[in-house]
Amino acid sequence: MNIYDQIRHYEPFNIQEEKDKTNILAFLDTYENAFYRENELAHMTASAWVVNEKMDKVLMVYHKIYDSWSWLGGHCDGDEDCLRVALKEVKEESGIEHVKALSDEIFSLEVLTVDSHYKKGIYVPTHLHLNVTYLLQADDHDPLVIKEDENSNVAWFGLYEALQRSTEKWFVENIYAKLNQKLRMMYEID
Repeated sequence: MNIYDQIRHYEPFNIQEEKDKTNILAFLDTYENAFYRENELAHMTASAWVVNEKMDKVLMVYHKIYDSWSWLGGHCDGDEDCLRVALKEVKEESGIEHVKALSDEIFSLEVLTVDSHYKKGIYVPTHLHLNVTYLLQADDHDPLVIKEDENSNVAWFGLYEALQRSTEKWFVENIYAKLNQKLRMMYEID
């Protein structure tokens, strides 16, 4: 099933996902270049909530642009297989080699604002990330490697410690807490 149909069939978890699903589908219907960064209004991205085998830790990176601990993920850059993008980004951003999807189903949907910034000396205007999130599992004994052009640290945190470590209040309250809540519900974690 292609990503458009996956999003169309996705059952929103809350009002945020319901509204974001509608907006993502409308954007995909309107723009042929929705999977490319050249669309400076918005473009598709894929993220991952990466848990260990015991499901008591989450993998995070200290993101340089956002100056905060955050989930892993990145731009689709033309690849419409968002799960493949999420897996690739996790490996690139963390050095983790043993990572797998717990499901090929979408775990979460978000429309995320990105403030203007400079990347590699080039100005990037404020835009939206139309984001698809997957639940991935990785070996928390794999060595971690910093991707110096994007992050300054990589670490495993307890599920709730991860929320305390992030300084992006909106992400913590609206995304990361939701991801933990869904994880607890799906896998009956205390």
